[in-house]
Amino acid sequence: MAARVFLLIGIICLIISFILYKGIKIPIGRLPGDIFIKKENFVFYFPIVSSIIISIILTLIFSILFRR
Repeated sequence: MAARVFLLIGIICLIISFILYKGIKIPIGRLPGDIFIKKENFVFYFPIVSSIIISIILTLIFSILFRR
């Protein structure tokens, strides 16, 4: 069971590193509902909706992979 989790984490890391290496734009980011405050010398960005979407996607993936 632990080997399967480490293998999955490794595959996910490889996919993410490939995406970052190639510079592929992921359409998740600055969605409506994300908190973005920009002042003169201050920028605050909290991707709450993006975090919820990523959480839902990962929950679906893990529930499919680790179904008993």
